[in-house]
Amino acid sequence: MSGQNLDIAVTGLAAISAAGVGTEPLRAAVASGTSRLTPLPEEILGEAGHRWGKAEAFRAADFMPPLKARKFDRCSLLATVAAGMALKDAGIDLAGTDPSRIGIALGCGFGGIANSVELLSGYFSKGVEGLVPMLFPNTVPNAPASNASIEHGLKGPNVTQVQRFCSAEAAFQMACRFLEEGRADVMLTGGVDELNAPMVQGFHAMGQLRRHARGFGEGSGILVLERRRDALRRGAAVRGTVTGIRTLGFVPPDAATEGKARLVGTGTPDIVSLSGTGAELPWLREGLAGDRIEIGPLVGRSLAMGGLALVTLISLMPEGAAGLHLAASPEGPFFAIDIAGGSPG
Repeated sequence: MSGQNLDIAVTGLAAISAAGVGTEPLRAAVASGTSRLTPLPEEILGEAGHRWGKAEAFRAADFMPPLKARKFDRCSLLATVAAGMALKDAGIDLAGTDPSRIGIALGCGFGGIANSVELLSGYFSKGVEGLVPMLFPNTVPNAPASNASIEHGLKGPNVTQVQRFCSAEAAFQMACRFLEEGRADVMLTGGVDELNAPMVQGFHAMGQLRRHARGFGEGSGILVLERRRDALRRGAAVRGTVTGIRTLGFVPPDAATEGKARLVGTGTPDIVSLSGTGAELPWLREGLAGDRIEIGPLVGRSLAMGGLALVTLISLMPEGAAGLHLAASPEGPFFAIDIAGGSPG
């Protein structure tokens, strides 16, 4: 889809992050520029001085009965609740909609890794007898998207993308493709990741807490996408319009200027969102026009944080403003997404 022009409407937004539950706490964090990261409990690593972005305000019991919530891993809970919030924000009546025409394409970096740790710990300590079968379904990367679909009755396309720090952007691109190809009328997309003590201990063992895993976070940012003509036909409030996506797999050091030109394109954005490791690349960030948004230092970074970054960008864009979302992983891939505020034209 590199360089393809699109006409996709964003009609629903949802966010769960270290800033709180909903888009407004995230908007407030960006407006104030105040970090919502908190000190990592010293007992996890046996040392102080680290921070993380736990979604402490999120309580599953606020959204579903405790007995039902027990069936989900935390990653699935975040995705399922955020998906419901996004559908409600889009004003989509599931009772009056063909469920086979509503799908989900979700970015997810680690999946239900706490469940995986528990499952494998039982196996390694007690052998086959130590395995807990009910844990297994939530250990696969597609569990959050699948659980969200089952909970909300979505029967359209269901895929999960795991592509380093651009996992959410890869899923977003696939969701747009499904709409353009007519394989669905409504697509939920974005990203989800959980964060727990074993993950941080693993990052520490790999020496990543001073690099890409510094200030890691968790949460979910979900967007509802529709073809713009369909959204306008049903009278939906269009929050933003996706007009283009450009991707690069790798940019050699001696081709940074050409790579940036291909990613940024010819437009002059009013607002630029930098996600993943994009802000760490001088050749990509320097000289960009427009105001900057970078939520990583505020709520933490994750492999699928692009969902929250896109939600933030669109929720802050006034009608008619030009937005550019840039995401990068170390050594690639790279994504550029053009978004206009509201429904121009």
